[in-house]
Amino acid sequence: MEKGGRRVVTAVSIAASDSGGGAGIQADLLTFAAHGVHGATVLTAGTAQDSRGIRAIAAFPPRFVRAQMDAVFDDLRPRAVKIGALVDAGIVRAVAAGLARHRAAHVVLDPVTVAKGGARLLSREASRILCRDLLPLCELVTPNLPEAESLSGIRIRTDADRRLAAGILADMGAGAVLIKGGHARGKTVRDLFFDGRFFAEFVARRLPGPPVHGTGCTLSSAIAANLALGRNLESAVERAIRYLRDARRRPLRPGRGRPVPDRSVRATG
Repeated sequence: MEKGGRRVVTAVSIAASDSGGGAGIQADLLTFAAHGVHGATVLTAGTAQDSRGIRAIAAFPPRFVRAQMDAVFDDLRPRAVKIGALVDAGIVRAVAAGLARHRAAHVVLDPVTVAKGGARLLSREASRILCRDLLPLCELVTPNLPEAESLSGIRIRTDADRRLAAGILADMGAGAVLIKGGHARGKTVRDLFFDGRFFAEFVARRLPGPPVHGTGCTLSSAIAANLALGRNLESAVERAIRYLRDARRRPLRPGRGRPVPDRSVRATG
């Protein structure tokens, strides 16, 4: 902040670039802005991507990821961190080390493993290291159902399975877990929240229409923005879910493939 400038709250997204603007860093910056939060970025990879899928991925060297983290944390002192696609084991190690080195607070991990189009965004070795080194540094992890199965190592078919998976992720070190219910069937979407002691459910009617690209990025970055603004964790989750639903009600179609949330919707309350 320059002398005489207006003080701002900063959050940082550590994620990949989506050249189509539907997800990744681009989605996170738009979401931060909708909450009145200044967005900083640490790029982990670039994608050649459009509204129909990913054509190519190029990961950045871990040393460059480290340099970006040092630049952002030394100067901007972000109040919250959103983590998205990390791609490979070297980047996972670099991010975990950087978070520990800078004593990062309010870390929200969206454990992106496979894109909606099927491209793999986290290697199997990287997934193992993520569980070992990164989860214990996170205040919240936000897997969808397939990601929760992959990370916990169990099949999720029932409510009891979801609770067991949440408990396993908490035992791995995550401060809290939000298992998103969008991939389940039914007329309602049920997101399961576990803070390490108690469970809570956020239940809403499923919105009509085709699958929307970038919802996971939007939700996790909205949670991070609310944490940066000083909300407690459960309130941050509840407000973020409401913001995503508002953005989903009026999706945009920038290309010929999947629509994206309208992230210009202002966050409320």
